[in-house]
Amino acid sequence: MGKRGKEMQTAVLAILRASDRPYSAYELLESLKDIYPKIAPPTVYRALAALTQRGQIRRLESLNAFISCQSQEHQQKSVISICGDCGLVAENFEPDIFSHLSWALEKTGFSAQRHMIEVNGICASCGPSQAIS
Repeated sequence: MGKRGKEMQTAVLAILRASDRPYSAYELLESLKDIYPKIAPPTVYRALAALTQRGQIRRLESLNAFISCQSQEHQQKSVISICGDCGLVAENFEPDIFSHLSWALEKTGFSAQRHMIEVNGICASCGPSQAIS
C-alpha cells in the first residue's frame, strides 16, 4: 500500500471516529473533498475495504454505511443496535451469542464466513422508559 492509501485510510478513520453517526461512502467522499478536491469514489472504497478487512470499521448492511469499531480488539464479533429515531448506533459484545449461533449453524452443515448482527429499534433516549423484567 502506498503513502496515499495509508493517508486516505487515516483520514476516513478520523472522520468515522469523530462522528456519533454512521457515514455512507458518498458522505465520506463529500467530507474528504475539502482536503482532497480531486478524490474519486474508488479511492474511498479502497480505504473502506482495507479498514473493514482489518476490523477497524464496521459496515452496517441495513444502512449501507460505516462506523468505527468501538472495541480495541478489532476482530471481535459484535451486535450492533441502531435507533430508528435518532440514528444512534451502539456496538455490543456478546461472545456467547455467536458461539451458540455458530453451533446451531454447524448442525445444518453451514459454515459461517463472518458474523454481524444488526438490531434495529428504538434506543432508551428515544423510547418510553420501561423497566425490562
